[in-house]
Amino acid sequence: MTHTELGRYGEDLAATHLLKQGYQILDRNFRFKKSEIDIIAFKNNVLTICEVKTRVTAEIGEPYKAVTRTKQRQIISTANQYIRLKNLFTDVQFDVISIVHNSMRTKIEHIPDAFSPLL
Repeated sequence: MTHTELGRYGEDLAATHLLKQGYQILDRNFRFKKSEIDIIAFKNNVLTICEVKTRVTAEIGEPYKAVTRTKQRQIISTANQYIRLKNLFTDVQFDVISIVHNSMRTKIEHIPDAFSPLL
């Protein structure tokens, strides 16, 4: 599986996980300039901006640790564009879904409200 295929597979797993948790998926792979939001979902009157990180191993650290402050700022900026474009007025939270997937196991860790827009 290539890096791109693994990422796409992880995003599919994450979307399925969110659906099972009662989220409504509004958009996937929303792009603005060079940034992208993996999944945009809605549940309990909260817009959830979700970053998905998928790896085949956690030897160098859990995948969620790759969501650096720089990446968080990009996601927040792109989320602001999405909210303006869609003319939304709702609470927003930023989640991370961390996935380790290999032939031995698939581990999905959903971290709600993983970071704040006030960086």
